[in-house]
Amino acid sequence: MEITYVIVIAIIAYIAGSITKLFVDSIPNKFIPLQNVLIGIISGLLCYFTKIEPNLLQSLVLCIVATMGAGGIADLINIKNK
Repeated sequence: MEITYVIVIAIIAYIAGSITKLFVDSIPNKFIPLQNVLIGIISGLLCYFTKIEPNLLQSLVLCIVATMGAGGIADLINIKNK
C-alpha cells in the first residue's frame, strides 16, 4: 500500500504544480511549505475516500509527512547545487 501513497501524492503534486504555473507567475519560496501541506491534505483525503487507508488521521499524517519530506529533499538538492 505504501507505493500507492507515493503515486497519489505524485499525481496530486503534478496537477497542483501545473495549475500553479498556469495561473501564478512566481510564488515566493515562503509559500512552498504551505503548498506542500495542501497537497498532503488533498492526497490524504483522496487515499481515505478511495479506501486505500481506512484511518483518516493516519492517511492525513502519512501524506503530509511525505510531502514535507519530499519538499525538504528538493530544497537540499537545490542548496547543494548552488
